[in-house]
Amino acid sequence: MANLTIDASHDALIGIDIQNDFCPGGALAVAEGDQVVGLTNTLMASFDRVLLTQDWHPAGHSSFASGHDGTSPYDTVEATYGTQTLWPDHCVQGSEGAAFHRDLNSDRAELVIRKGYRPEIDSYSAMFENDHATPTGLAGYLRERGLGRLFMTGLATDFCVAYSALDAKAAGFEVFVIEDACRAIDLGGSLATAWDQMSAVGVNRIKSSDLIATPPA
Repeated sequence: MANLTIDASHDALIGIDIQNDFCPGGALAVAEGDQVVGLTNTLMASFDRVLLTQDWHPAGHSSFASGHDGTSPYDTVEATYGTQTLWPDHCVQGSEGAAFHRDLNSDRAELVIRKGYRPEIDSYSAMFENDHATPTGLAGYLRERGLGRLFMTGLATDFCVAYSALDAKAAGFEVFVIEDACRAIDLGGSLATAWDQMSAVGVNRIKSSDLIATPPA
């Protein structure tokens, strides 16, 4: 999809979980995760409306492998809301790992959605907890401001970005995932699966070069 003009005042750029723990050296590092920072900052200049999400777990969160005897990170367990991947302890509230990457222009965000702060349930999506029923409030915020097209960057493509894109599409938004401004974990083929799922429901897969910027008002 080429030559897509950004409507600076009615489109929103959403940076997903661009935090230290998901970047090289972090507790749950995504390969080249820090490479999304500069491009996300560049894209911000073309949007009036910029939002960020932030993984924000309490210590001892139920998704941490450290709290499940006999398990290791990336094992799965059955939770009340379905199959849950277990992760290394990461993005613990108030920790350096939970902070946005130091080079991210986070001051441009008009809203930061914190997720995963309920101890008993994980939250990948910017829209819903992993039970697919408990909303974050983001959809209502966007609708009240007349924002119908969402452009997503961040980490990781196959988890929090994909879950956010799928939920946003289901909620009636037009969704664009900017592929070169995202990076993936790719756990057991999860990246290909995520793209297949997004494509199947009409999430748009684009590159930053497909966008034509218009200066924000």
